[in-house]
Amino acid sequence: MISLRYNWKLASTLACLGSAAAAFIGRDALARAAGVPVHFASHQLCSATFVAGLDPTQFFDEAIRPKLGPLRGLIRYEIDQRRREVRTSLAGLVESRAVHDGPFGCRVLHPGREARFFRGEADDDLPAAAAVPPLAGPDVVAPVNAKLAEALEHAFAESETGPRRFTKAVVVLHKGRIVGERYAPGVTPATPLIGWSMTKSVTNALLGILVRDGKLDMYEPAPIAEWSKPADPRRPITPDQLLRMTSGLSGGDSAHTSGFSTIFDPDTQMEYDMADQSAFAASIGQRARPGQEWRYTNCNFVLLSRIIRDLAGGDAGAARKFIARELFEPVGFQNATLEYDSAGVPLGTIHLWASARDWARFGLFYLRDGVTENGRRILPEGWVDYSAKLTPPSADEYGYGAGFWTQRGNSAAARSRIAGGFPADSFMAAGSQGQYAIVMPSQDLVIVKIGWAYTANDDRVAVERLVRETIAALHSEG
Repeated sequence: MISLRYNWKLASTLACLGSAAAAFIGRDALARAAGVPVHFASHQLCSATFVAGLDPTQFFDEAIRPKLGPLRGLIRYEIDQRRREVRTSLAGLVESRAVHDGPFGCRVLHPGREARFFRGEADDDLPAAAAVPPLAGPDVVAPVNAKLAEALEHAFAESETGPRRFTKAVVVLHKGRIVGERYAPGVTPATPLIGWSMTKSVTNALLGILVRDGKLDMYEPAPIAEWSKPADPRRPITPDQLLRMTSGLSGGDSAHTSGFSTIFDPDTQMEYDMADQSAFAASIGQRARPGQEWRYTNCNFVLLSRIIRDLAGGDAGAARKFIARELFEPVGFQNATLEYDSAGVPLGTIHLWASARDWARFGLFYLRDGVTENGRRILPEGWVDYSAKLTPPSADEYGYGAGFWTQRGNSAAARSRIAGGFPADSFMAAGSQGQYAIVMPSQDLVIVKIGWAYTANDDRVAVERLVRETIAALHSEG
């Protein structure tokens, strides 16, 4: 890989493209920004190809190319099926290589910067799959009535003038069974799909398990070695504050960054241009006292993910076994891959690939208060209500709980979503570009919708319509 640090030819090229002037943002910052699009392209294309089995050309054109802004014409990629890797380049100046590590998903290699903690042992001693009752057979479940079929039709509809929505899957789970689902061509009930920030809600569940086992206290200082000195102002930050996005850390601001400008966001640079993401997250300072400010920065969840790894055994292999044994197997995940960085930390921020049915199972798990379909309690009593409880500093604009977005707590954001059709007791895992797993206890209902939409507000208007029409359709059944 070509070194970026002093590549002034690259800096000049990017400046001409309108990225930024090196004089304003600095050479290191420009180097990190230049690495983002190539690493993003290689990682996502590797995952789509080797984890999900999607058509790489279609995925690149729909889910990668539109995000590259003025660089879209300069990115080239090559897929090596034999080595199971993807190589990308930016105008031949910056290169990236992502490799498929089997059950650990894909990760970008950073020569000279690889962290030393990654150990991806074989899966021979993973627990046997639990006998979880199936949600449905292998065939797609047709909607139970014409009104629900119409609701799903609307969820896949495209505007003649754009922007495109690229809906890939919708699953409706009512009273514990699938009552209707629909998939885009090339996607099946078993196809893993990227959850983006829905992954954060799965991290919430893993923390709940550690709390259940007495390994973690959400209200004590977070076990971050870099913050251990008594005088460190970050030492008082708790796992609860990390989970609720009120840590006060001065990371990026993903809630207010979109489009090509994300290459300059510290969170995005951490996720795609750093071998050890948690080392960066642990190194940043504070912009506010813990608990005072709500700021959606993925640094919080990178640190929570490292806590999970450390308490599960300290490396990728131990973390994977813990996650499979304690969550994926008992809940009944069938087609899920959580990816890892080169430090062996699970990417519990945005990198869980799972089928729409798996996401529906996860929603059902929370609908049943953290109890599996076999009647086994996985999460502590009260954990689900804790997760859906409003975080007050987020109330006006967002309505965030603890790893979930929530309609509870009478926030301005929740009132807006309720006016659009969401039940007042509902909460949801949600991700960029319209990924949703919506849990509605009063309706005994879970709706999962996954795609890569370019419509406003993560396809919110269409999702509100889907919720309204689905509830109406199920009520019409009597």
